[in-house]
Amino acid sequence: MAKRRKVSNLLGLAVLSTVSAKPMHPYEMASLMRARGKDRDMDIKWGSLYTVVGNLEKHGFLAVEGSARDGARPERTVYGITDAGRDELADWVRELVGVPERERPRFEAGLSVLGALGPDEVAALLRGRLDAMEREIAADRAALEAETEVPRLFLLEAEYDLAMRRAEFAWVRGLLAEIEDGTLPHLDLWRSFHATGEMPPEIAELAERGAPED
Repeated sequence: MAKRRKVSNLLGLAVLSTVSAKPMHPYEMASLMRARGKDRDMDIKWGSLYTVVGNLEKHGFLAVEGSARDGARPERTVYGITDAGRDELADWVRELVGVPERERPRFEAGLSVLGALGPDEVAALLRGRLDAMEREIAADRAALEAETEVPRLFLLEAEYDLAMRRAEFAWVRGLLAEIEDGTLPHLDLWRSFHATGEMPPEIAELAERGAPED
């Protein structure tokens, strides 16, 4: 089970990881995190960066190291990671890597109410999804293969993402095949419901089984 952290925003994790290399001001942090594609690895809202940095300082994970000026721009506060910050970073990574946690992607939410659409429309949507995924997977695979000079340690998140999307692609392709060849269980009942607007007794019975008792 995930711990309650003093700073739970994953942007805080990215900040601690970035600043662990050297002290820097928030603008430099953001530039470096964008260059490393951190907003692809985790849900980052850049507008909250200064708030997150302030909270990390408040809880002793960052400390002000001084200030820096770039030309005529205003001085910027430079932050460095503390010993407590390094401990928090390491503990956070241990949790994320070692403790499994169910994530709820939007696609799973759609699948949970798929019966709202008819099978023919669902099949068309799945074909479109597969086409888009195939293009994205091919592009990301090519980009990953082109990173010949980057140590694999720094590409593991991209490898994992590609593997997960390949697995999803295979599953969606299998589901589409079952709809198209008519082997999906209860496909006739699903089709009948959308053709007549009436709930088949078999489906109504299943729905009643899942309903809470009074």
